[in-house]
Amino acid sequence: MKTIGVIPARYASSRFPGKPLALIDGKPLIERVWSRASLCRQLDEVIIATDDRRIRQTAEAFGAHSVMTSAACASGTDRIAEVARKYAKDASVFINIQGDEPLISPALIDRLVLALNNNPSIPCVTAAYPINGTKDAANPDIVKVVTDENGCAMYFSRSPVPYARAKRKPGCLKHLGIYGYRRQFLLNFARWKPTRLEQVEMLEQLRILEKGYKIKVVASPQDSFGVDVPGDIEKIETILRKRGQHG
Repeated sequence: MKTIGVIPARYASSRFPGKPLALIDGKPLIERVWSRASLCRQLDEVIIATDDRRIRQTAEAFGAHSVMTSAACASGTDRIAEVARKYAKDASVFINIQGDEPLISPALIDRLVLALNNNPSIPCVTAAYPINGTKDAANPDIVKVVTDENGCAMYFSRSPVPYARAKRKPGCLKHLGIYGYRRQFLLNFARWKPTRLEQVEMLEQLRILEKGYKIKVVASPQDSFGVDVPGDIEKIETILRKRGQHG
């Protein structure tokens, strides 16, 4: 069973154009993500999937396997599905690794792969981290997930769910945007039209739940730190220096 990690990377970000090529302590963001993913023990290969030749040229310059995908891809999932159809026909598991998280944990990626391997009836996995108080629970930019007793997602929302009556602690987790898919499920998912709740919340993963499928949620021991706007670069560089991972 071949497992591929795919890093979707597009140039035309509305909030941060050219983000994958932005330098973080001297190295392109996309290189830092690829370097972390390349440390995974459960991945047979890591592919950068882009629609921009500048990104592909940069990736090849630091030794990554990069492929060109359509500019018409509406999401990272669509880009990964194109990789599955055209470039990785022999792979049975695909991990969607966010291209803007230079601190991604290789161990977490490995845990997602193992979660799929250990749960053959589950077509999709993702990750979550304990929510940090009521302020984060109320932040619509932080996606929340609630799980059942088996650790599968019941719902994802930008709202604080469940409603904490009687001032109890939020009973939700912060969703981390990394996914693992079985091959056929990924291809099916990419063909489905957006669903009602997905369009209301603007959360693609709700399409899976609305279609009646399970998403296993893997608990992460650490939070996720991504680059959304140029100002986030300095924050990431500070974390890298504290961890001794700069340079």
